[in-house]
Amino acid sequence: MASPEMASVRELQFDRRNPRLVEMDVSDSTPDDTIVQMLWDAMDVEEVVLSIAASGFFPHEPLIVAREEGQQVVIEGNRRLAALRVLLGTELASELNVRVPVLSNEARKDLEEVPVIYGTREGVWRYLGFKHVNGPAKWTSYAKACFVAQVHREYNVSLNAIAYQIGDTHKTIQRLFRGLMVIEQAEKFKVFDRDNRYKNHFSFSHLYTGLDYSGISNFIGLSSADEETQEPVPSERKGELGELMLWLYGNRREHIQPVVQSQNPNLRELDTVVAHVEALATLRAGRSLAYALEVSQPPDNVFRDSLLRAKEELQRARAMLTTGYSGSADLARIAHEVANLADDLCVEMARKRPGRRRHRTGDL
Repeated sequence: MASPEMASVRELQFDRRNPRLVEMDVSDSTPDDTIVQMLWDAMDVEEVVLSIAASGFFPHEPLIVAREEGQQVVIEGNRRLAALRVLLGTELASELNVRVPVLSNEARKDLEEVPVIYGTREGVWRYLGFKHVNGPAKWTSYAKACFVAQVHREYNVSLNAIAYQIGDTHKTIQRLFRGLMVIEQAEKFKVFDRDNRYKNHFSFSHLYTGLDYSGISNFIGLSSADEETQEPVPSERKGELGELMLWLYGNRREHIQPVVQSQNPNLRELDTVVAHVEALATLRAGRSLAYALEVSQPPDNVFRDSLLRAKEELQRARAMLTTGYSGSADLARIAHEVANLADDLCVEMARKRPGRRRHRTGDL
């Protein structure tokens, strides 16, 4: 890289193509103040503000800046740029309703210009990739995928070369890339809209992890990650792809919650359900994932699990009898009903057990 130079903070611009900002739905039209607010809320800008206010801007950590279309765009260091904007802009801090340390005139003047290194995106992607994909300041999985796709498509760098250059495994890079391509295909097919997901947080890992499961990958006809294609889902499976995205992310406008509420165990459960014809039909009919999963299981497994759960709950109630029961007649009635159900169950199970012959001696 080149040697650091001093640049005016007022002339530095946020990088609206930064993977973390893209993940936060920042676009070319997003105002700077809005970006500062988003970074403040999501990226702990306050701790950077306090550090700079106490110790100044560290000269050995220059911002990395690209000259693009007549602007100086910070391609590495947007969080620090947000902190500088807040420290130097009293009105901005007031608008954000945040308290920042009061700086002396001398300290403010020292922060008006900061060290930067000028470069190009193509020239510094290896450094950014090592630092944020596999290094000490890791991005989220979605931001990593956006970065990988950008380098692969814009600079014509193979996924294998990206993995090698940033010290990550090839398989991880392939999985991230394939996951993003599936999202882009779903939006291209108009069966998914990231902005319409039910939850604010975008759980990208649900998707790229689930794509490794055989049930889910077969359900949407997914290509192998080794193919590294930008269209891993065949067009004739766009309906199934839309269903998968709905089950993973829901639909805010139609008030539909995702069936995968947590990756463990819901993702594995969904994988089992979509591989089972009757269970899949049950899920499509609007029944819960838990019910659909039960349909996918052999009846004897479901029966055994039900008995074990009932036994566990009864043991729990028995342990709490001394402190949890104060003589309520209603609770006593419920206990008798449970006992009667258990008796009936035992009688019916005894009838279904294979009979054993009685020996002549009278022994069983």
